[in-house]
Amino acid sequence: MNNKSNQRVFGYIFANVYPLYIQKAESKNRTKAEVDQVICWLTGYTQAGLQRQIEQGNNFETFFAQAPAMNPNASLIQGVVCGVRVQEIEDPLMQKIRYLDKLVDELAKGKAMEKILRSAGG
Repeated sequence: MNNKSNQRVFGYIFANVYPLYIQKAESKNRTKAEVDQVICWLTGYTQAGLQRQIEQGNNFETFFAQAPAMNPNASLIQGVVCGVRVQEIEDPLMQKIRYLDKLVDELAKGKAMEKILRSAGG
């Protein structure tokens, strides 16, 4: 993906994309709570912190810049999102966005939460 496309994605407002994550999950009988759980696992946000990001209308760049702590197991997330292997994405911010996309995909595909959250033995 070229830099211009990246900049466009970085500018997306998280609060506008968030309902799409929920919609995707709910269409496969998963819940908003599960979407929130994977977002908080990845970013270190608490539920209140996540809600604040939504209310503030921050873009993806700010959302990830303010994330309390990216999960150290995020590097275990592998696979293809939008035709690109997430583990091969060079731009750190784009990789974080695609990690999030991949987690929501896995949720919607019915993967067990322990596997999605890369739990020990998962």
